[in-house]
Amino acid sequence: MAAARASLERGWLGPAAGAPAGRGWRALRRLASLRLTLAVLVLLAVGVIWAYRFGSAAGGSATWPLVGPLALLALNLGAAVATHPAFRRHPALLVFHLALLAVVGLVAAGRLTYLKGRVELSSGEVFAGELDGHEAGPLHPWRLDRVRFANEGFTIEYAPGRQRRETFNRVRVWHPDGREEVLVIGDHRPLIVAGYRFYTTFNKGFAPAFVWRPDAGPPVAGTVHLPAYPLNEYRQANTWRPPGSRTEVWVQLRIDGEVLPPDRPARFAPPARYRLVVRVGEMRRELAPGESVRLPDGVLVFQGLRTWMGYQVFYDPTLPWLVAAAVVGAAALGWHYLARFRRHPWREA
Repeated sequence: MAAARASLERGWLGPAAGAPAGRGWRALRRLASLRLTLAVLVLLAVGVIWAYRFGSAAGGSATWPLVGPLALLALNLGAAVATHPAFRRHPALLVFHLALLAVVGLVAAGRLTYLKGRVELSSGEVFAGELDGHEAGPLHPWRLDRVRFANEGFTIEYAPGRQRRETFNRVRVWHPDGREEVLVIGDHRPLIVAGYRFYTTFNKGFAPAFVWRPDAGPPVAGTVHLPAYPLNEYRQANTWRPPGSRTEVWVQLRIDGEVLPPDRPARFAPPARYRLVVRVGEMRRELAPGESVRLPDGVLVFQGLRTWMGYQVFYDPTLPWLVAAAVVGAAALGWHYLARFRRHPWREA
């Protein structure tokens, strides 16, 4: 019994009873110090603030101020589990700290491999694996070339006062295993392919579709995304150059009527009556669908008006494991305090 009690007073890696502590043991005890824990937490707080302030501008380099303190915290926790005798006496407390160690490790792994990005697709356009903007961890695997889907259009209902309701975006997906299916996604229902999650956003608008017929070369079809609607209702214009052309073209959408009347329910859709203003230098033309305009190096044909949707892209494979570790940790902590309560029940004063 005395030998067992002596064993419980040591940590998992503690020296035998009566034996002197070696250098490795003393180093582990120093690594398990609560002072080191506090210092690492301060470093972690500084890293969080730095990543919050400068993360978007710094990109992947914003990861290391977070991952460094998290790695130190994992070592500190691991050393505490290995050396502190309380974990041998209280299995629930041991499970809680192991779960906490898993959470710290998973958060660090998530920061190393995450990706946040955005992309805009016109209706009918296929995602080609390229993002309009992104930030990613330094160990992100970059599997976007496995993602292929087409935006087949969306509907959004608006309540009076232009209160946006749920988005229903129809997408056709070609999975890496060869399957093809049609799904409806939204702001909270993502398209998940190769670990990437694509969510619709409030960012959407109108996209004039053109065919550019250069004097030399084959015709090219494409769209020009106008500023988000209704956020930029009175600024529906953009400047661009047709592919391979040196001519700068300014286009403006002139809408006859209201797309989203503020005093009654409405559905977001291209307006029934509109004209497209095209201006090149001193030349100004108003085009209806099917009409064209001659430019110095080709003919620009206006095909009609489509819509475009802005997607938020997210990748972090650690999230399910992070949730599982958090649940296990919470359950273990509850188990620990329930056991303590049973050993020392409350008594009436």
